[in-house]
Amino acid sequence: MNPDLESRVSRKLMWRIIPFVMVLYFVSFLDRVNVGFAAMTMNKAIGLSPTAFGLGGGLFFIGYFLFEVPSNLILHKVGARIWIARVMVTWGIISAISAFAIGPNSFYALRFLLGVAEAGFFPGIILYLSLWFPVKQRAVAAAWFMAAAPISVAIGSPLSGAIMQLPPIFGLADWQMLYIIEAAPAVILGFVVLKYMTDTPSQANWLAVDEREWLIAKLKAEAEAKQSHAGHTAGALGALKDPRVLALALIYFGTSAGLYTLGLWAPLIIREFGFTPWQTGLLTGVPSVVAVVAMILWAKHSDRTEERTWHVVIPCVLACLGLVFAGQATTAVLVVLALVIVNVGISSAKAPLWAMPSSFLSGAGAAAGIAMINSVGNLGGFVGPFAIGWLKNMTGGYAAGLYVVAATLALSAVVTLLLSRQAKRAPVIGQPRHGH
Repeated sequence: MNPDLESRVSRKLMWRIIPFVMVLYFVSFLDRVNVGFAAMTMNKAIGLSPTAFGLGGGLFFIGYFLFEVPSNLILHKVGARIWIARVMVTWGIISAISAFAIGPNSFYALRFLLGVAEAGFFPGIILYLSLWFPVKQRAVAAAWFMAAAPISVAIGSPLSGAIMQLPPIFGLADWQMLYIIEAAPAVILGFVVLKYMTDTPSQANWLAVDEREWLIAKLKAEAEAKQSHAGHTAGALGALKDPRVLALALIYFGTSAGLYTLGLWAPLIIREFGFTPWQTGLLTGVPSVVAVVAMILWAKHSDRTEERTWHVVIPCVLACLGLVFAGQATTAVLVVLALVIVNVGISSAKAPLWAMPSSFLSGAGAAAGIAMINSVGNLGGFVGPFAIGWLKNMTGGYAAGLYVVAATLALSAVVTLLLSRQAKRAPVIGQPRHGH
């Protein structure tokens, strides 16, 4: 075993793959949540109530849910390069068309279609990373990739706020310009993917021969060790029926409810304190900057200790408490502080959580299982924003909805602990190995 060779391959993988997939996810997340900024003037322009906006915001995830597993199985068959390119071009086009919504029904339809178009992107990249990164690097690789979501909020929020202050151009309102300007990078990057992305390590001519051989051998040895394990699942159907997959989906449900509550409603919650769109954007972005640092450090600690369970439980509890705090906050400073706590918790839970499936899934089983976790889990992105909109209509405030989302994160923490207890009887998930 050559430590110099290992660190060389590790460095090359991180620099070649991670910055690129981060850019893709940055654009993806921007197109997913810019509706929160568009809402500042769009809701009145096309006649959306808070309930209608919450419903439309969440319908994205219904389209996503229905097409996620088929999309990832296609990616497993045709390769990430072609399929990710297809995903990006179609979602960019639909995101741009969203500028021409004329009422609640067209808004609902376009949000649903955006979900269909983007289905398979996130689990496709998670699957892709598992084909390239050895186990010891997996949580950190996933954390850097997923850091693009809070970075997207941190940079994209002030950008979206600034676009919302533009005067009408070619007769298009500010919210219409927002959709069109922020959709263009997705279409352009779709074509870049075709040139830049490499499907498998055996095709990586950017690695030296000895580096490529070492990586292929390392990944093969890990796959064989995993397959000899009693709890291993390789088939697509077996993965979809595996109770561990369903448990992970339920855990992810809470983190998604929290993440998209922030994405869709944080700008409107902060705006209530009388800030301009650009100031709202800056304040929405602040919690995300802190979250990026926290999630990378937390993932490194998880990889170093080879422990996953408590690295998911502690952040979920933190996010839950942050949402309760946000529901009681009465000043802009307290609201932003609460959002920092929620952001840090939700972001930190994700990488250790996504390092779990590849410990017991492979091949078509990994493609189907990872997609299943993401699609069912992302229904939280429907429930959270919709609950907040509906309860705001009923109560006139945000607190009740924030408490509902807090409860989903408490459930995530409990299910993680139950899964860990089951894993002790068949140690596969979240258990420290080699005496750690």
